[in-house]
Amino acid sequence: MADRSRHRTTPRLRPPIRPTATPPRVGGWIEPVSLIDRPREWVASTFRGLPREVAVLTAVAFAVAVGFGIVFPVIAPFAKEFGVSTTAAAGVVSIFALTRFATSPLAGWLVDRTGERLILGTGIFIVGISSALAGLSQSYWQLLVLRGAGGVGSAMFTIAAYALLLRVVLPEQRGRAALAFQGGFLIGGVTGPLFGVPLVAISIRLPFFVYAATLLIAGSIGLVFLAQSKLQDREEKAGTDIAPTPLSVAIRHRGYWAAVANNLATGWSLFGIRGSVLPLFVTEAMLLSESWVSIGIFISALAQGVLLIPAGRSSDMRGRRPSLIIGSLAVALAFTLLAGFDTIPPYVVAMVLFGFGSALIGTSSTAVVGDVVHGRGGPAIAVFQMSSDLGAFAGPLIAGLLVDTLSFSWAFAATAAVCLMGTVTAIAMPETLSKKATAL
Repeated sequence: MADRSRHRTTPRLRPPIRPTATPPRVGGWIEPVSLIDRPREWVASTFRGLPREVAVLTAVAFAVAVGFGIVFPVIAPFAKEFGVSTTAAAGVVSIFALTRFATSPLAGWLVDRTGERLILGTGIFIVGISSALAGLSQSYWQLLVLRGAGGVGSAMFTIAAYALLLRVVLPEQRGRAALAFQGGFLIGGVTGPLFGVPLVAISIRLPFFVYAATLLIAGSIGLVFLAQSKLQDREEKAGTDIAPTPLSVAIRHRGYWAAVANNLATGWSLFGIRGSVLPLFVTEAMLLSESWVSIGIFISALAQGVLLIPAGRSSDMRGRRPSLIIGSLAVALAFTLLAGFDTIPPYVVAMVLFGFGSALIGTSSTAVVGDVVHGRGGPAIAVFQMSSDLGAFAGPLIAGLLVDTLSFSWAFAATAAVCLMGTVTAIAMPETLSKKATAL
C-alpha cells in the first residue's frame, strides 16, 4: 500500500481574528457596554467622518458648559447678599431664561441674514462681558439687568451653533453630530461644579470672572477655527447649499411639531423640574439629605452619557421616530414612578430612565429639525429652541403650584403627561430620515 503520508498537507492555521473598532450591534442598536469597555474607540468613531466644525463646536460647548456649571450654583446666593427676598433672588435666574426666550426669534433672523459664525462669536462675547460685569455688581438691579443681557447672548450662541451644526453635516450624520455637541455640554456641566467649590471659598464673586474667562476661551476657539471653514464646500457636500427653509414651511410638517413638543418636555423636565421640584421632593417627601439630590442628578447624567453615543448612532441608522417614541416614554415612566413612590429604589430607577430618555430625545429631536429644514432655517431652529426655554420657565411654576395646592405626586403626574404629549406627536409623525441615508 502506498505511503499516503507524503501526500498529506499540513493544515493551515487561520490567523487570529483581530478586534475591530466597529462596536457590536444588536438589531441596529449599539451595545451601551462598549462605551465603558472601549471609550477611546467610541470617541474616535463618533467624530470619524464628520466635518471639523462638529469637533470645534463640541469644544466650544464644553468650555461654555464648564463655566456655566461653575457660576450657576452661586447666582441666587450672590443676589441674596444684596438683602433681597428669595423670590427676588430666584428672579435673577429666571430673567436669563426669559430674555433667551424673548430674543430667540431675533437671533434666528440674524443667523439667516448675517451668518452663523458671526452671531455665535458675538453671542458668546456678550455673555462673557455681561458675566464679568455681573461679578462687579454693586446692587441687585445691576445684577438683574446684566444677567438679562447674558440671556440675549446665550440665545444668539445656542441658535447659531445648532444652525451651523445642521448646515455642515450630511443627513445621515445629524444624529451623531447632535450627540457630540450635547456630549460637550453634558461633560462640561458635570465638570464645572467641581471647580466651583474652591472658587466660592475664596470669593462668591470669583465664579463670575472665571465664567467670563471660559467664555473668552470658547469664543476664541470658535473664531479661530471656524473662520477657516469653507462653508460653501460643506454645503455642496451636505446638500444644504439652498435657501433657508422658512418657518411657515417647517410648521406644516408633523415631524417639526413632534420635535418641538419633545423639546418642550425636555425643557420642562430636564431644565425645569429636575433643578426645582425634584430636590424638594427628595428632602421633604423622601426625608433624605441633600446629598441624595446630587446622587440622583449624577445617576441621570451618567445614564445619559452612557447612552448618548448609541442614541445618536441609532437615530442615524434606524430613524428619528423610534428614538423619540422610546425616549419620551422612558421619561414619562420615570416621572410616573416618582409620582407613585417615595422610596430610594424607585428614585434610582427613575433617574436611570430619565437619563436614558433624555439622551434619545436630545439627539433625535435636533436631527428631526435638521431633516425638516434641510440643514438651513434660522427662525425654525429658534422656535425649536424657544420650546425648551418655555418648558424650563413654565414647568417649575406649574409644578410648584401643584405641590403647594395638591402634592408632589400631582406635579410629577403633570410632568409625565407633558412627556406623553411628545410620545403622541412622535407616533403621529412620518419618519424624516430618508431611506437613502439609512442605506449608507
